[in-house]
Amino acid sequence: MTAQNIQDDLSAPDTLELRAKLFRGLSDPSRLTILDALVSDERNVQEIVGHTGLGQPNVSNHLRCLLECGLVSRRSKGRFVRYRLADRRVADLIRDADQLLASTANGVDACQSYTD
Repeated sequence: MTAQNIQDDLSAPDTLELRAKLFRGLSDPSRLTILDALVSDERNVQEIVGHTGLGQPNVSNHLRCLLECGLVSRRSKGRFVRYRLADRRVADLIRDADQLLASTANGVDACQSYTD
């Protein structure tokens, strides 16, 4: 497959819809906080709660969403379930977003189109 074919596939309506769905999933502050907590290491629910300050039911609900979407994976370790990023590129995406914000934060903050 040529570079042009790959680019054409990435702009296909189905791919654009999936990309939009991915970014909608990442747009929730609680889910981003959980992903941030998992960038450095895997954690169990209580560790995520302690790291994020979110309530346990909130963390559990968002972890379920992140698991279903394939952004987080889990493994059993003793009586605990440990959660981790399913793909290290999620951490790269978060870091890339932070770098982009370093140069665009004023514009993003002033943007009225994407307020709650």
